[in-house]
Amino acid sequence: MTESPLSGSWFTEVWSPEGSAFSLEVTEKLHEEQSEFQKIEIYQTRHWGKLMVLDGCYMVTDRDNFLYHEMMTHPALFTHPDPKRVLVIGGGDCGTLREVLKHPNVEQAWQVEIDERVTRVAEQYFPDLCESNQDPRAQLLFEDGIAWIKNCTPGELDVIIVDSTDPVGPAAGLFNREFFSHCLRALGEGGLLVQQSESPLFHTDSIIREMYGELKAAGFTSLHTLPFPQPIYPSGWWSCTMASKGLTVTDYRKEAAQQKAFVTHYYNADMHQAALAVPECMKPLYA
Repeated sequence: MTESPLSGSWFTEVWSPEGSAFSLEVTEKLHEEQSEFQKIEIYQTRHWGKLMVLDGCYMVTDRDNFLYHEMMTHPALFTHPDPKRVLVIGGGDCGTLREVLKHPNVEQAWQVEIDERVTRVAEQYFPDLCESNQDPRAQLLFEDGIAWIKNCTPGELDVIIVDSTDPVGPAAGLFNREFFSHCLRALGEGGLLVQQSESPLFHTDSIIREMYGELKAAGFTSLHTLPFPQPIYPSGWWSCTMASKGLTVTDYRKEAAQQKAFVTHYYNADMHQAALAVPECMKPLYA
């Protein structure tokens, strides 16, 4: 993915491999810095609220971030029978952590983000996403998630959420069997991994299929990909993939989801059930 220059009042992210692009009308650049790991920019848009851009790629807007954050968390947490210890790898904007901590049975949640500046900038420009950062159950760690999970106590975690950027640069090591093997070792009995898995339209035959091979090679036996809309990401159609060794990831606590005691904007039990349906183009993954 490449970034086109800010032209007039529009910021455009170009997806050259697919011959497509997406633009948002902006009114002001609010912030720009080069962290140790990446270029961070914040724009004010005319219709989508604030926009965070990392290395020229859209990451989050005020208007549509709930789609991603809710689908990265609630399906997994309502699939695990009793999630108490949850790890978020990446997720520097803290929206995924916020959704995790809506679950009252979660006793401890770690967020391991390699770039502290992403979180500090998010705290300034996306305070709603960071509203649970001071929750006593939350622990924010700014270090390499790959190293952290490698050194994690075996069986310590119930759910691991890999909220990463695309599988390039620092995130490349989050999509291979070595990493998945460390995740499997860190999960307790019936533990569950969920990872963002790119666009079903653009990446089913490349990234998602490769993920399935690597997850199975690492020892995960039950896998399922949940598609969902995400307007600012390539193709507007995104996904997360759940994997487990000790439970069937297509079974979930439907009654608990129906009776959830917190507010969401997209996720509910019906949307969870719908996301488990397999589009025709993805059926070869399960053959």
